[in-house]
Amino acid sequence: MGKSLVCGENVHYLKTWTQFFQDVRSGIKQFEVRKNDRNYRVGDTLILEEFDPIKQIKTGAWIPKRIVYKLDDEQFVKEGYVILGMEDIKV
Repeated sequence: MGKSLVCGENVHYLKTWTQFFQDVRSGIKQFEVRKNDRNYRVGDTLILEEFDPIKQIKTGAWIPKRIVYKLDDEQFVKEGYVILGMEDIKV
């Protein structure tokens, strides 16, 4: 993973369960719901790393994404959480 993947000021490496990872890979899931503990910002880079919850291991597969939208209004999102809209980063 070279500098070309870094789009915003921050890069976040996130374990992503296999079922959700596959939905992101196929394009039907274009958002992440996460605990808001990393100061996520629009423009930041996410590296979604596939995690097998049964074997409790990372598979080695990963997908780069850019945050294009952030929803953290407690009227719509559980307190302490955030919904992040994502777009592909071409490698």
